[in-house]
Amino acid sequence: MQHRILDISESGARLSLRHRQLVIDRYEAGAQTVPIAELAVVVLAHPQVSITQPVLAALAEHGGVLIACDGRRLPTGMYLPLQSHYVQTERMAAQAAASAPLRKRLWRQIVRAKIRAQADVLTELRGTDAGLAALVPKVRSGDTGNVEAQAARRYWSVLFPGIDFRRDADAPDQNQLLNYGYAVLRAIVARAICAAGLHPSLGLHHHNRYNAFCLADDLLEPFRPVVDRIVAQYVDREGRPADFEPSARREILTALTGRCLLKGEARSLFETAAVAANSLAEALQGRRRLIDLPEQVWYAPY
Repeated sequence: MQHRILDISESGARLSLRHRQLVIDRYEAGAQTVPIAELAVVVLAHPQVSITQPVLAALAEHGGVLIACDGRRLPTGMYLPLQSHYVQTERMAAQAAASAPLRKRLWRQIVRAKIRAQADVLTELRGTDAGLAALVPKVRSGDTGNVEAQAARRYWSVLFPGIDFRRDADAPDQNQLLNYGYAVLRAIVARAICAAGLHPSLGLHHHNRYNAFCLADDLLEPFRPVVDRIVAQYVDREGRPADFEPSARREILTALTGRCLLKGEARSLFETAAVAANSLAEALQGRRRLIDLPEQVWYAPY
């Protein structure tokens, strides 16, 4: 199955459904069609986009995700399928009943995978892992020593050298690009979680009462370096962005159609997220000990 990300940000359009095809009518520029079943994520960023109810229903039926953006063209809302797995109730019950030791053990695995991926990105782009690989075995159950934060301090200073970079969602610099990439990645992971019969709100580690996607925020951690890598390369080439250029969005979305190494095989990020989510569901049900997480993430579009 083909997984496509559709970003509508450069011109207004009316989205409708005809014969299981998404019709994108750009008015004077004409219309084009895309099979609705091929769409994994649709990003609505232009302020003059309208969409019909049948499009929403068909997108959900085929497991697609819709992202709405604000005036800055940054994602602000997400529409997910309501029911995607035949034993959804059983899996959600196991998710809600998961013990603290189980959740902490799985979180340790996720943090270790994230730091390994960060080390790979630094080694590739900067020629050093900044000691991140040595931090991986120090992550204990629940990451009680907060090794994730220690790794982050080293990571960002090396990834974006020469500046005192901070992860600040409101900063008008490369944080805009990271925010956009993470939001689309979050939608991809949330889609996989729903398809696996889990609820995206019930997290392993994240637990903010106002966050409806705690589990998605947990499981996306090892995938974040996909976005970090392409943003760092963009900044190296173009400098710190003063505006959110369309070219930057295109590069980020292209990176998200790249591949990951999972169980020794190159798979799409969509497939890798689906395998990870399904293995997480089985771990929460007590059917396995570990989650299937990517050994490596890289940009290699189809």
